[in-house]
Amino acid sequence: MTDRNKIKMKTPLVEMDGDEMTRVLWKLIKDILIFPYVDLNTEYYDLGLENRDRTNDQVTVDSAMATKKYGVAVKCATITPNAARVEEYHLKEMWKSPNATIRALLDGTVFRAPILVRGITPYVPNWKLPITIARHAYGDVYKNVEAAVPAGAKAELLITNPDGTEKKHLIHDFSESAGIIQGLHNLDRSIESFARSCFNFALDTKQDLWFSTKDTISKTYDHRFKDIFRDIFDKEYAEKFQKAGIEYFYTLIDDAVARVIRSRGGYVWACKNYDGDVMSDMIATAFGSLAMMTSVLVSPDGIYEYEAAHGTVQRHYYKHLKGETTSTNSVATIFAWTGALRKRGELDGNTALSDFADKLERATLDTIESGTMTGDLAAMSTLPEIKKADTEGFLQAVQENLEKLL
Repeated sequence: MTDRNKIKMKTPLVEMDGDEMTRVLWKLIKDILIFPYVDLNTEYYDLGLENRDRTNDQVTVDSAMATKKYGVAVKCATITPNAARVEEYHLKEMWKSPNATIRALLDGTVFRAPILVRGITPYVPNWKLPITIARHAYGDVYKNVEAAVPAGAKAELLITNPDGTEKKHLIHDFSESAGIIQGLHNLDRSIESFARSCFNFALDTKQDLWFSTKDTISKTYDHRFKDIFRDIFDKEYAEKFQKAGIEYFYTLIDDAVARVIRSRGGYVWACKNYDGDVMSDMIATAFGSLAMMTSVLVSPDGIYEYEAAHGTVQRHYYKHLKGETTSTNSVATIFAWTGALRKRGELDGNTALSDFADKLERATLDTIESGTMTGDLAAMSTLPEIKKADTEGFLQAVQENLEKLL
């Protein structure tokens, strides 16, 4: 396409660049698959670890505020530094997870779904449709307070009311043995946002919504989740779900796991924070690969941030720095871009942009289904003829198929 024929964008996307091999993929995807066809309009933020350190992580906050302003963002994978990374990158401090910071500022829920493609067979044979995990991204064990307790001690839960009165609950008398305790919390406000995000996403994608906790055991904590979901559904969403022909379904987490394994897929499964963390990896692995998993953060007021579900592919990046050939799977990062472009098109009434996103996804899947794929997929594909492509070669093959669709 000439510049004159490139698809125009009315409103910017917020673009959050990232780290290591996914940063390399980011530039290649734009150069090969987007710039030739779209007059890309983004507000750019560099969330690479060096720039986060340089700005004392203010750039992460700024990117989230820009996402609130424009409504749609696309994010590259980023490093959450540990002690080794602090030393490697000579950081001022061990900065927090950018994803956690953005989730908190947007009050968002993370939805992860596998990308299905012919030749990559799920480990659960009857799964024919994607299963989307909705993970509550606040509280629970991720904001816990924990302590070791010596033998002979007694642990109590103390609540100080607004009027100064106190109420104590015995956790355990450790008279016979030392042990450990852990304190968890959540907020009604956050659970309400989680519920609305899940109901809205189910309506948007026209899929049934499942929600699961363990309220039979956790009769106050987990039951609060169940009650809030039911109350909001009955008051705000029951009629909308009926008109859309979809269902809201609650069950215990252990029953949900059994039902998921027996199901065909094709629904959204909402989970508390820890459950969602574990089950999203289980779903990704059982469908094939984290590199074939989309992730979108959705706020209850309709703000969207798209990214790949995987990390920065550190091992491939070190090979890349040595000048060695890599065969890095870019599919989830491509789908982060297509998800953001499609949503931008939908919100702006820009059908050309949404159609382009659809065609780029189709071209990506066509490339794999024709037998050209990166090494990770080649190792698990059941197709009769496979051509292993390097990182850039795969993107060029996608471009060839995209040209046929445009």
